Amino acid sequence: MSEDTHPHENRTDVVGMWVTADGHIRQELRADGRYDEARGNRISAYTGRYTVTGNHVDYVDDTGFTATGDIRDGVLHHEHLVLHREETQA
Repeated sequence: MSEDTHPHENRTDVVGMWVTADGHIRQELRADGRYDEARGNRISAYTGRYTVTGNHVDYVDDTGFTATGDIRDGVLHHEHLVLHREETQA
């Protein structure tokens, strides 16, 4: 792994729940380098691992499918999706 590539346990700024504006897609980026994406009522529709290089996110799902994303101004742009960090309740 290059110096510029960090598993997300070192990138606490990306760890958490990311959600589309309509709440239909919910993507959890976990501290163990894994992600779990729900779509509508379909829990764990996609699962896999991810790495972060700068603000760029590379995804590899458990079937081998790959995708990418970028975090710009606190917004995750994942392929054609726009996801915002879900606020946690205190």
